[in-house]
Amino acid sequence: METAAEPENLAGVRHIILVLSGKGGVGKSTISTELALALHHEGKKVGILDVDLCGPSIPRMLRAQGKAVHQCDRGWVPVFVDREQSISLMSVGFLLENPDEAVVWRGPKKNALIKQFVSDVAWGELDCLVVDTPPGTSDEHMAVVEALRPYRPLRALVVTTPQAVSVGDVRRELTFCKKTGLQVVGVVENMSGFACPHCAECTYVFSRGGGEELARLAGVPFLGSVPLDPELTRSLEEGHDLTQEFPKSPAFPALTSIARKILDGLPATLS
Repeated sequence: METAAEPENLAGVRHIILVLSGKGGVGKSTISTELALALHHEGKKVGILDVDLCGPSIPRMLRAQGKAVHQCDRGWVPVFVDREQSISLMSVGFLLENPDEAVVWRGPKKNALIKQFVSDVAWGELDCLVVDTPPGTSDEHMAVVEALRPYRPLRALVVTTPQAVSVGDVRRELTFCKKTGLQVVGVVENMSGFACPHCAECTYVFSRGGGEELARLAGVPFLGSVPLDPELTRSLEEGHDLTQEFPKSPAFPALTSIARKILDGLPATLS
């Protein structure tokens, strides 16, 4: 029987939120990044744990590519994204010699690295740790949940896109949350229509309302819809802070509203 990792490195983390979906391509990394930035602008100290081992895109989204992870007496020191050191990030992307290198690992090696990320990263004091997970409900998800469960009550933020195929896959993710005892803070519908940069009209390319209906059927909160927005895409591609540099973006009020609802739903120690 495996022994639980020592909790010292997570002792100062007040809340842990896993960003989940039953499929790839719904924008979990986008939501994880923008949620962390929105919480930061609410005055919170935030960490991001990127355990999407085959697609570690968050370092680029936060303009942290090429930064080095250092060792201290308690393990790895995460990369600080801002000067105030209020946003910290750990990702397998920092451990690859070449950013184009593929992570071709079997399950046990991936699971071992996930457990190491949980036990060996010196996060310090954090209001919230946002965990960007791989797609699906695989053994990697189980490794994340089992590694984190001993330390804090875990909460899940579930991301979908509007179309029925995505909603069907994400419904299975909600079943995963129920079976593993994860409290769902809510559902976010990403890519919910295209916001025209010229007239601000929203065209619903992938239909609409699937996320809200999914939340209603599952009996969990619906936190909001985030439109496809060229300014949001640009901010992620270039590593800019949407909330600071693109305040007129149609995605801005949606993301800040989602972050506020999450804060309101957490215990008073954070909100």
